[in-house]
Amino acid sequence: MKVSVSDEVSADEAQAIAEAFAERFESDVSVASRSGDVLGSATYSGTGVDESAPSKFDDDLGPTEREERLWEEIEEIERGGPEKYKEQLPEQGKKFVRDRLDLWFGEGGLHFEDGKFAEFDASDQLPADGLITGAADFEGRDVHFMANDYTVKRGSMAAKGVEKFLRMQQRALKTGQPVLYLMDSSGGRIDQQTGFFANREGIGKYYYNHSRLSGRVPQICVLYGPCIAGAAYTPVFADFTVMVEGMSAMAIASPRMVQMVTGEDISMEELGGPDVHAEHSGSADLVAEDEEHARELVAQLVSYLPKNCDEDPPQTEGKAPSLSPEGIDGVIPKEPNRGYDMESIIRRVTDAGSWFELKPEYGKEILTGFARIDGRPIGIVANQPTQRAGAIFPDAAEKAAQFIWTCDAYNVPLLYLADTPGFMAGSDVEKDAILEKGKKMIYATSSATVPKQCVVVRKAYGAGIYAMSGPAYDPESTIALPSGEIAIMGPEAAINAVYARKLAEIDDEEERERKEEELREEYRRDIDVHRMASEAVIDEIVPPSTLRDELRARFAFYEDVEKELPDKKHGTVL
Repeated sequence: MKVSVSDEVSADEAQAIAEAFAERFESDVSVASRSGDVLGSATYSGTGVDESAPSKFDDDLGPTEREERLWEEIEEIERGGPEKYKEQLPEQGKKFVRDRLDLWFGEGGLHFEDGKFAEFDASDQLPADGLITGAADFEGRDVHFMANDYTVKRGSMAAKGVEKFLRMQQRALKTGQPVLYLMDSSGGRIDQQTGFFANREGIGKYYYNHSRLSGRVPQICVLYGPCIAGAAYTPVFADFTVMVEGMSAMAIASPRMVQMVTGEDISMEELGGPDVHAEHSGSADLVAEDEEHARELVAQLVSYLPKNCDEDPPQTEGKAPSLSPEGIDGVIPKEPNRGYDMESIIRRVTDAGSWFELKPEYGKEILTGFARIDGRPIGIVANQPTQRAGAIFPDAAEKAAQFIWTCDAYNVPLLYLADTPGFMAGSDVEKDAILEKGKKMIYATSSATVPKQCVVVRKAYGAGIYAMSGPAYDPESTIALPSGEIAIMGPEAAINAVYARKLAEIDDEEERERKEEELREEYRRDIDVHRMASEAVIDEIVPPSTLRDELRARFAFYEDVEKELPDKKHGTVL
């Protein structure tokens, strides 16, 4: 490049211009006067730096004393609370919290931690204020997490820890990433409650944020110890809760407080251990054998879920079922009142190893869980004939309603496998709110906008066909096996209700039994699925051995179906 300047420009000025232009335009430059005399020139070096000039940046500096002091402070914080409390952890079968994070996220899996220096200036030893929060990679997806440090005041919650917890939740609302709660907390720190208990941004905000996150991103809670009072609400607000045998418990109050209030002398295990919440309250979805097993269960669980409500669940390569579909019809007894295990049907239509049951010990008359058909995640709601003939009891209805609601929130299609005599009757179930809890199941089914497939496997009596997403409940299909029956009630009950007086008037016992059998067969023909198919009540009767292929085709075809609920703020049932 040539640059022309006036004759008044000195040689030094011309040289400066040449060097500036060479750097600016990345080119060799010569500067000449108007008379043609070359006054200066510069060659572009490619770096803009004169390599022969001494560097003003030193590259041999190491960490200063200031940085080394910071590293020492970090190491001290990461050691956790007093050593005597850390030594107690192996006796309780559990890990120190930072070892637990290593188990969950592995080397390099922890993206960052927030609030490590919380309560750094406290007069007491309160590293990180007993609560670790941050972000990490879990099974290939980004998650927010919190984890109590039980060595710091028994994992209790106080002002700075509460602030960290709330920030983590609020950031999850912004990012739309799942949240893991690794809980081991004795509740609020009573001797430091000022400033966090009732404040606008205090511990009460936990549950406000839980409610806001509910249905937005998956919230998964694992309990590693006794979680009491306020701490016990996080697991029940979570979408899924895992307890650990011999370690976990949760209750609204401690055994000591229970004894003060009620006089009841009870252990923590009896009050709120895994058996209580897995079998009786239904608050625990899964019970793990130990810490490693808890992680394995959550890893399986998240494989069926999207990262948030705006995405679809992740699909995988399909697998053949573990049991042959050819045997489906052979599993189903000809006698309508004889039991069989519905899980055998599930394993014949879903991918091998994909059936993942939730709440297996609660409301056993209904099975709920995730599975895959040809790699596509689905949620399954299935009556279980081995348990009280598959009748729907209050606990089972509540369990199904919650599962349906959760699947719908996270875009997981639903498969209903119906074989039920309907909702249970009697004074005990009325006291246990069969109508209220049954209503919730029907409401959840009615409100679900994900693709739904209903299969009438055998009996579908009474309101059972409603709760199991029968024809009136907007399933994408209602199909039946040849063993199926749909009716207000079963033959025995119907004959007793309609013909009891007429049958009683027949004196001859043989004649009465013959007439009863005749009425029974006539009624059974009337409720047979062939009649329902003939009247176009159901969509199709399928050969049992083709059920998997039928479901695969229907779920694939309807995967993009769009449904809308009426324009309203929300319903009032739940």
